[in-house]
Amino acid sequence: MPASNVELPVVVIGAGPVGLAAAAQLLARGLTPRVLEAGPQAGTAVREWGHVRLFSRWAELVDPAAEKLLAAEGWIRPPDDAYPTGAQWAEQYLRPLADALGDAVRFGATVTGVARAGRDRVVDAGRDEQPYVVQVRHADGTEERITAQGVIDASGTWSTPSPLGADGLPAAGEREAAGRISYRIPDLGDPTVRARYAGRRVAVVGSGASAFTALAALAQLAQSDPATSTQWVLRRGVGASTFGGGDADQLPARGALGLRAKAAVDSGQARVLAGFRVTAIGRADDGDGLVLVADDGRRSEPVDEIIALTGLRPDLSFLSEVRLDLDARLSAPTTLAPLIDPNVHSCGTVYPHGAAELAHPDDRMYLVGMKSYGRAPTFLALTGYEQVRSVAAALAGDHEAAARVELTLPETGVCGGAGVLDEPDAAEAEAPAGGGGCCGAPAVVSLGANLLSVAR
Repeated sequence: MPASNVELPVVVIGAGPVGLAAAAQLLARGLTPRVLEAGPQAGTAVREWGHVRLFSRWAELVDPAAEKLLAAEGWIRPPDDAYPTGAQWAEQYLRPLADALGDAVRFGATVTGVARAGRDRVVDAGRDEQPYVVQVRHADGTEERITAQGVIDASGTWSTPSPLGADGLPAAGEREAAGRISYRIPDLGDPTVRARYAGRRVAVVGSGASAFTALAALAQLAQSDPATSTQWVLRRGVGASTFGGGDADQLPARGALGLRAKAAVDSGQARVLAGFRVTAIGRADDGDGLVLVADDGRRSEPVDEIIALTGLRPDLSFLSEVRLDLDARLSAPTTLAPLIDPNVHSCGTVYPHGAAELAHPDDRMYLVGMKSYGRAPTFLALTGYEQVRSVAAALAGDHEAAARVELTLPETGVCGGAGVLDEPDAAEAEAPAGGGGCCGAPAVVSLGANLLSVAR
């Protein structure tokens, strides 16, 4: 890196858990972070699923460098064994962390473009010597261009949920039915939201932790309002792992979540449509309801509401002028993709990784956190914290520390390859119960599989 760039800040896109951890790691390395958050406060995306309880404990949700920064401010760490909700994570950890970072964090700052200064994506000449230019639109409509020595994109995938269509495209009629489709887990503790689903016919589409969470919540709603009915739409056939790892999951809360979803199916509170790959949404014969139509011509029973929890995908639009090396299937960094590819291995066996696996042709440009996984599932906050520890070390020139692995991940025992479409037996096509299927994608969640709300 040219000496003229050394004093420039490192721009971090997103003030979620991984973005703020990146800022803390950069500070610990003597670098200057500049965090740009489109929302009005820290953890804006996390707060949108604030009603959902995480299945990671506080012990797995606090970044070490961030904790040191917070300790200097008198912050008291919550009990390690407690499981916070998204709202608690945001308010008890992310807000104080953003406060501790002070002026390094800017809210209402939407990144609209990233490029090498004076060089579009085509130009080779002098490219590596140029700093980055980050184009920003502020909440008041003004624009700014920030010059940076490097860029860490931790903006997540929360803002771009996948559509209902099993081919990755919106199903025919999906846009017209948008007013009756939710792409988030409903907060049934909110009276207005509860009234939307109580006594209604609901389809839940998805096969991961988000779907489990929605099924369990709707089953509880049905206990107080028996007119509430649920159809669970699975793209895959049923098998031994449909409900996750259960007691074998080393994240016990995640295993318990799958068991709650299984109980909803076993009790008849949720009816399963397996091997059902949605291609269209049509009107039911009653004139009021909707029906889901599969690629084999099958039709669901009429429903009033649809909850689409079919995964998340990264927004790469503002990175069009930087040179990224992304896997054609996952939109994850090419070197990382084989480690996380749900087509070929269990998503519970991802090897810890860092700057080397996250590197791109444009040097000092990194996608981290859930965004680094592209469309792949089961991202853990611990993984993101290890990523940014390594990336900060690389940006500071400490390549030995960047290459070192400082994380041991729990075995999830949750799923097999999500990309394999297991064909159900004819008798199982509308089975009342079962196991099998794939695990969910973040999710959540600018955050992924720490959330009960991440699904695919």
